[in-house]
Amino acid sequence: MDRSSPTLRTSRRPAAIPSFALYGEAEPGRETIHIEDIQSRSRLYQWEIRPHVHRGLYQALWVMRGRAAVALDEWRGEVEGPAAIVAPPGVVHGFRFAPDTDGHVLTLSAAFLAEGEAEAQASFRALFLAPGVAALTPDDPAAGRIDGLVRQLAAEFASPGAEASCVPTWLARAVVWRLAEARDRERMAGAERGRRHHALFSRFLLLVEAHVLERWPLERYARALGLSTQRLNRLARAGSGRSALEIVHERLTREACRRLTWIAAPAETIAAELGFDDPAYFNRFFKRRTGFSPRAWREMRRAAP
Repeated sequence: MDRSSPTLRTSRRPAAIPSFALYGEAEPGRETIHIEDIQSRSRLYQWEIRPHVHRGLYQALWVMRGRAAVALDEWRGEVEGPAAIVAPPGVVHGFRFAPDTDGHVLTLSAAFLAEGEAEAQASFRALFLAPGVAALTPDDPAAGRIDGLVRQLAAEFASPGAEASCVPTWLARAVVWRLAEARDRERMAGAERGRRHHALFSRFLLLVEAHVLERWPLERYARALGLSTQRLNRLARAGSGRSALEIVHERLTREACRRLTWIAAPAETIAAELGFDDPAYFNRFFKRRTGFSPRAWREMRRAAP
């Protein structure tokens, strides 16, 4: 994160997580719908909304432009607009916004859910099923539609006599519907990315199996997969929790153990077969990986029942 990026301060943990109606307000309002722009409240707190919870209130933050450091329960990350951030009741959430952030905070009570038709209730439950972020691209038509609806809702909410009008409710349901669609698309895209990553990681493992004795450098594995070495490492960590080099070395170590156990050739010969030009380096590599020298490993395996 660069120096201009917002960061959420979490070094000082409160004795108890604060619970608010709206942030900074202890008394619950009677509205089933509340909407305000992000800047109006965050500016009062130097752009930081400290981690807190709401009881019985559902919040959706719509960030059209700008950035925010976000905490949602255990998750931490940075969000850049256009994006929706969803916090169901009881979820600890906090934000630090960049001062130029443009967006709105929509707060809905449980009564809003109860008053809706079956279709509205379904979209509401889909949106607030779990905390999360739905990121869109600036050229996504859905971002413009959501932003337009949110701004219309904010204008209607602020107009005289809004509490007696049905329009804010209709607009809020439309916003929830559109945000639920965006979250569903995000989940589907995430599942597709997961499938692609799994297939790519499997290809990497097959390449390691086929070329480990040729001692391919990581750059060659990455090139065969159409990746950079940095992306290959990210792929390996996502698939196994280990770096790409660690996976290669683990496979090489397994092959060395197998040969030392079942082949009677000298360790120097096995080292050469595994692509090690220097037997001393092979000894160091093997001991670092297993805790035994090649000779000690062989003797231990021979002594085993």
